[in-house]
Amino acid sequence: MNLHVIETGNFKLDGGAMFGVIPKILWQNVYPADENNLCNLSLRCLVIETEDKKILIDTGLGTKQDEKFFSYYSLNGEESLEKSLHSSGLTKEAITDVIITHLHFDHCGGAVTYDPVTGSYNPAFPNATYRVSRDQWEWAVNPNPREKASFLKENMIPLMDHERIRFIEKETFLFPRVEIRLFNGHTAGMAIPIIHLDSGKTLVYTADLFPTAAHIPVSWVCGYDTQPLVSMKEHADFLAEAFEKQYTLFFEHDINTECCTLKQTKKGIRADRFLSLREFLAN
Repeated sequence: MNLHVIETGNFKLDGGAMFGVIPKILWQNVYPADENNLCNLSLRCLVIETEDKKILIDTGLGTKQDEKFFSYYSLNGEESLEKSLHSSGLTKEAITDVIITHLHFDHCGGAVTYDPVTGSYNPAFPNATYRVSRDQWEWAVNPNPREKASFLKENMIPLMDHERIRFIEKETFLFPRVEIRLFNGHTAGMAIPIIHLDSGKTLVYTADLFPTAAHIPVSWVCGYDTQPLVSMKEHADFLAEAFEKQYTLFFEHDINTECCTLKQTKKGIRADRFLSLREFLAN
């Protein structure tokens, strides 16, 4: 099994929204915002490469929205999905499976492309099966007012129209050594991949369970979470398991940190050692 970091660029979100009720005087020290109170965040995806599969986890923002839409999020960085795949020796055609952790636009925007000649929306990975939890799909296609702006039909419906969706019905191993857990605090049925390497090490793609390493303290949940108290319980339970079993966390949105290990402190479980994916695999 090989793992490839796929950087797809960066975007900015309001710091207060990222850290909810946590006072700025606290979160600013660990994840600083700019003069407009915006936190710069990565859109970091991951490819799991096995003998017969090339599995992409999440797809970033994509490129099909209009300039006005992208202007809201201060896009920055030189990386793109295509460039990063190419740098890893991969192509869109080679991807066999796409795991979408959830259907917020920053996680699935790159799943679909728009053809201006035909005016059609098409799967960005022509040979891939797209996997998303059924609970998340049903939640997204019938959006609640709180999340409606995050669920864009053009990111989802073309995948169903092209018969590319396969639903994750329950927590399971989708593939040998690739486990899926479901969480509901951020949004219903968010699918978190847990990758069990041949070496015995375990890597967790945290998506928006822990958007950044700064979100590891149990109470530091996003203002975007639909059920913050559920998020706190999920944080506490999963951190206890992750510390006990020595999981390493992989962050989708932390622009400074790809991975970290965990340690127990008097204040609870916290980040221990910060490292790149390359360092994690080498150790």
